[in-house]
Amino acid sequence: MKQKQAIQLFERRKVRTVWDEEHEKWYFSVVDVVGVLTDSPDPKRYWSVLKTRIKKESENESTTICSTFKLLASDGKMRLTDVADTEQLFRIIQSIPSPKAEPFKLWMAQVASDRLDQIEDPELSIQQAMTDYKRLGYSEQWINQRLKSIEVRKELTDEWQRRGIEGQHYATLTDIITQEWSGFTTKDYKKFKGLKKESLRDNMTNIELALNTLAEAATTEISAQQQSCGLERSKHIAKSGGSVAKAARKRLESQLGRTVISPANAKQLLAEKKTARLNGDADK
Repeated sequence: MKQKQAIQLFERRKVRTVWDEEHEKWYFSVVDVVGVLTDSPDPKRYWSVLKTRIKKESENESTTICSTFKLLASDGKMRLTDVADTEQLFRIIQSIPSPKAEPFKLWMAQVASDRLDQIEDPELSIQQAMTDYKRLGYSEQWINQRLKSIEVRKELTDEWQRRGIEGQHYATLTDIITQEWSGFTTKDYKKFKGLKKESLRDNMTNIELALNTLAEAATTEISAQQQSCGLERSKHIAKSGGSVAKAARKRLESQLGRTVISPANAKQLLAEKKTARLNGDADK
């Protein structure tokens, strides 16, 4: 089954999802949905109890409650997670007393509809990403940069796939690129910014994002030119690509007289932006 993982937003709450290209349907992380609907401090525990109850109630039914896929967990690792398609999730939601149940059902239906539309017109997925980032408060300049980084990342992963890279090796090579240009492994970079399960790229400044995009674009070009296959050769190429951005970073820092690697994350930056806007309105 061809899968594509994505983070969907329901009222600013993140829900991990998987798109099944073969059957053209979404699978939603049940724990994430439970967390959204119940605001429980321990949605995993809530779901464990609820799942046991639903199983008992459905002993004579042939339908399955949910499936299990590997999704990115809060610790940054891929872990087996209960997921449910739309039909299964409706059954689960019926068992959760929540005022958000009906709005969530409508949201689910819209997510499914939007995805089918995006298959017919890929430009719609770009427009949706822009809408989501604007809703969160990101600037238009940052959004354009982020969308470009997504395009560059896709070109890089396609190139790696052509060179025989698969599975966990993508993360290994990404780590090499990141450490080469920034001086941090991905894990340490997230820790530096005070992040846990959040996306590192979504928490980069414009300059950090530009340098990371340069590093990945350079890695793609070098790999395509050398046409070398295998993990070990790709490691060397990843380091070379990262070094291109490292050189650009060092030159910029020498002009600025300071580092461009920032400990700030999106939450802090967006809060500062909001405060500045409010202060500006107050001065008028």
